[in-house]
Amino acid sequence: MAISGRFVALLAVAIVPTVMLGSGWAGAAWAGVVVLAAVLDVVLAADLGRVRVERRMPRLARRDTTADGTLVLANDGSRTLRGVVRDMWEPSAGHEPRRTRLHVPAGERRTARMRFAPFRRGRRVSAGVAVRAFGPLGLAARQRVLHVPAELVVTPPFRSRRHLPSRLARLRELDGETTLQLRGHGTEFDSLRDYVRGDDVRSIDWRATARRQDLVVRTWRPERDRRVIVVVDAGRAGAGRVDDEPRLDTFIESALLLGALAAAAGDRVDLAVLDDAVRGRVHGATRTDVVQRFGETLALAEPGLAATDWSAVPGIVDSITTSRAFVVLVSSLDSVGASGDLLAVLPRLSRRHAVLVTSVTDPSVERMARGEASAAPEPTARQRGLRGGRTPSLPARAERDVYRRAAAERTLLDADGIADVARRAGAEVVRATPEQVPPLVADAYIRAKATGRL
Repeated sequence: MAISGRFVALLAVAIVPTVMLGSGWAGAAWAGVVVLAAVLDVVLAADLGRVRVERRMPRLARRDTTADGTLVLANDGSRTLRGVVRDMWEPSAGHEPRRTRLHVPAGERRTARMRFAPFRRGRRVSAGVAVRAFGPLGLAARQRVLHVPAELVVTPPFRSRRHLPSRLARLRELDGETTLQLRGHGTEFDSLRDYVRGDDVRSIDWRATARRQDLVVRTWRPERDRRVIVVVDAGRAGAGRVDDEPRLDTFIESALLLGALAAAAGDRVDLAVLDDAVRGRVHGATRTDVVQRFGETLALAEPGLAATDWSAVPGIVDSITTSRAFVVLVSSLDSVGASGDLLAVLPRLSRRHAVLVTSVTDPSVERMARGEASAAPEPTARQRGLRGGRTPSLPARAERDVYRRAAAERTLLDADGIADVARRAGAEVVRATPEQVPPLVADAYIRAKATGRL
C-alpha cells in the first residue's frame, strides 16, 4: 500500500478543528474519516494481479547515444487502472522518464514511451516494473513489482569510426578501385591486360606476350580472405587510467576499427578477450556483422587486476588457423616486469605470423618529461620539516619538479626499451597516445596488406 500527497494534506487539515475548538476529538474524528476513505480507495483500486506488462525495446544500444523502447500495460481486470508505472533500471542505463502516469480502462491496453541514454558500457538489467494503482479518490494505492525480465547490452561508443572512411579509401587505392589514375598494388594475381606506357616492366608476362604477339602485363591486388586475429588485453594493463578513462577503452576502440577495416577488405576477423582466462570470443566475423559482434563481446569486457596469461595466445591462434595470420596484441608495453610474459611469446608467434603489438602512452607523462606539468600544491611548513634531507639550494617546488621530470623520463625510457625488445623479437610496435593508437593500428594493417605480409 502507498499513500499520496493528497492523503497527507487531508490529514494536516485535522489541525484546524483541533486548534479552533481546543479539543483533539474533532481532529481525531477527521483523521479517522480520512483513513477510512483511504482504505476504501485501496479496495476500489484496480487489481494488480490482473495487469500484464510487455516490453518492446532493442537488445543493444551504443554508449553516448539514445535508444527508444515501449512498455505496454494490459488491464485484464474489471476496474479502471489509474496507475503510476516505474521501470526499475540501473541508473547508468539513462532511462527516462522515471515515472509515467497511465489511465487504462478495463479490458484495454496503453503504451508508455521510454528513452535510454546509457553512459556506461556493459550489461544493464531491469529489476522489474513497479506499478502503483490508485483508487478513484487518489488517496492511497496498491503497489506491486511485476517481474518482467529485460536486458540492455550497452556497446562501446566506437569513436574511432571517424577514421574508417579515409582508411577504406586507401584500401580502394591499393585495390585499383579508386577514380584516381592509380593501378592496384599487392601480391595476389588478379588478371592480365595490355601493356600501357608507364607500366612497370617487371610486371610483363612474357609467356602471354609470346602467345599474343603483343606486350601483356599482370595486374595484382591486395591479398584477400586472410586471417586477422585480435587479442584484447583485459588484465591489469587495461585497468590503468589514461586521460580519465581506462586503457581498456583504447584497446576496444582499436579492435573495433581494425575489425571493421579488415572485414571490409575481405579478410576473416577473429577476436579474443583475455586476462587470466579467455573472457570472450568472436569467430569468423563478416563485413555485415563485425561491428555488432565485436561490440557485443567487448561491451562485457571489464579490466581486472589479474595478470594476463599471454602463454595461452599461441594456443588460441592455433585453434583459429594453422596458416599465416595477422595477429594484433592490443595491450601496453610499460616495463619489463609488467610486460615480460608478453615479450616471451613474441618469438614463437612471429616465426609463423605477422605480429603487431600496441603500447599506450600517457600524455601527462610526456608533458611532465618536457617540464610542462607540475600541478601539485606547495607543501606546508610542517610537511617540509618532516621531509628531511631536502636540498637547501633548490626551492621546494623546483626540487619536486626535478624529481617528477626524472621519473617521467625514466618511465618513457623503460617503455622505449621494451618496444625495442618487442621489435627484435619480430613484432611491429605501435606506440602512441590513446587517440592516436586506433588509426595507427589501421595504418599498420594497410601497410601489411600492401607489402604482402599477410
